[in-house]
Amino acid sequence: MSAPAAAARPPATPRRRGLTLQELVLVAALGVVFGFLYWALVQAWAWLQLAMGPLGDLAQHVLIGGWMVVAPLALYVVRKPGVGIVAELLAATIEVVFLGSPIGPMLLLVGFVQGAGAELAFAATRYRRYGWGVFVASGVTAALASLALGTVRFGWLAQDWFAYRVGLEVVSGIVLSGILAKVLGDALLRTGVLDNHAIGRAARAARGRDGADPGGAPAPAPQQAGA
Repeated sequence: MSAPAAAARPPATPRRRGLTLQELVLVAALGVVFGFLYWALVQAWAWLQLAMGPLGDLAQHVLIGGWMVVAPLALYVVRKPGVGIVAELLAATIEVVFLGSPIGPMLLLVGFVQGAGAELAFAATRYRRYGWGVFVASGVTAALASLALGTVRFGWLAQDWFAYRVGLEVVSGIVLSGILAKVLGDALLRTGVLDNHAIGRAARAARGRDGADPGGAPAPAPQQAGA
């Protein structure tokens, strides 16, 4: 490579790993909103326990994915390590400090484990892939992490219905955590409110690779000679 050509190439910009102020505000907002939604889900859990009668102890496994959805959603939007854990911890803090969750401070440990479990699938791709398969895998890893903690806390392994607990927890993790996070993220992206975040920049880059102008306007047709 000649010296002029090398000089013309702009220096590579190092990828910033820390959260910007804008990203911090967004993650905090997600944590607060989902903290209230998680608390509402606790009320739904109580009703579902009653409705399921003798099987009421399994109600928490039916709904468990809903308590983990903010982690993959935050990761989808911001795309930086640790964001899923932070978002879950913030939501748990809102439940404990402001809403008086019956679980108490233990919920912070639960939030950490569930956030780390959800983040594992994205970490395996080095936070570079955000297709449906990764979100499904995230739902599975989050569910298994939550199940492992619950098994240690409550001794589920020695109880009846353990296989049902595993099946319900994994299905709930896939549907109410992984898939729902992808659906919510795509819906928010279409509104334009996430254009200045990593998810919006990735969408514009994808449109550019597909031959469309990132701004949405079609590229002008090349003029023919003599026109």
